[in-house]
Amino acid sequence: MSTAPAATTARRGGIQGRSNLAGWFFVSPAVLLFVVFIAGPFVAAMALSLFSWDLLTEAKFVGLANFRQLAGDTTVWLSLRNTFVFALASVVTHIVLGLALAVAVNRPLHKVVQYITRSAIFFPFLISWAAVSLLWKYVLDRDFGIANHYLGQLGITTPNWLIDPQWALPALIGIDWWHTIGYTFVILLAGLQTVPGMYHEAAKIDGANAWQRFWHITLPVMAPTLVFAMIITFIGAFQIFEPMRIITNGGPNDSTRSIVLYLYQQAFESFQVGYASTIALVVFAIVMVVTLLQLRVSRRWMSHD
Repeated sequence: MSTAPAATTARRGGIQGRSNLAGWFFVSPAVLLFVVFIAGPFVAAMALSLFSWDLLTEAKFVGLANFRQLAGDTTVWLSLRNTFVFALASVVTHIVLGLALAVAVNRPLHKVVQYITRSAIFFPFLISWAAVSLLWKYVLDRDFGIANHYLGQLGITTPNWLIDPQWALPALIGIDWWHTIGYTFVILLAGLQTVPGMYHEAAKIDGANAWQRFWHITLPVMAPTLVFAMIITFIGAFQIFEPMRIITNGGPNDSTRSIVLYLYQQAFESFQVGYASTIALVVFAIVMVVTLLQLRVSRRWMSHD
């Protein structure tokens, strides 16, 4: 009689063991990708930040010397300032103008018109950053660019978009918006379509106008979507690299040098891999802190109902 419970327990243990093994089998690709592309590089960056290494000779342990160098590196702080300006401008323009586009499209239209409009807005996002950078480098060229040519035909005095330090960074912000607004547009359009129509109908009966319905119904209901869009936009903009590298290479006068471009230059032009790893850790810390702050602040006005 005592052997039956023991056999049952053994069978259950065997089934649970096989179930656990199957679970690990199914999650193993994700775990492997995480270890290889996220956890592994992060640990390697932490280790390299304590060394001086030029990729050619043997690495030399220097302790916290790279961090002390970073604290006194004025180019790092200039690059961080440029990156913060770019990221904040990108978040504002993407959210405000992307939401305006989503509201404009999210209305009763012919299906063909809807398809063409949405495709036209999203299409630039499908183009690689390298192609976009080369395209706009030609469009905004001081001597041969079509933008200056046609604006000049209209009698409009145009600046040297990519040569003037006052205009280079705003020009790159505009290029980034043109290229990536389609992604933000799709996210916000999906958020708009989750707002129940009965809320607006009830508000209309109570006498609320279009702006009041948008401010008190649409925005609170799609708050989680807005927060997600802001976080994704900030992370992408803070790691911007390709247009700065291809179009201006950080110039003129370092006015468009981003922190990731500076990291790249330190690692693969100056061959200071340890110092570049230190900068990478700073970038990670800033992105993490800003993301957590965004989530914390958003809890005060986010509605999940």
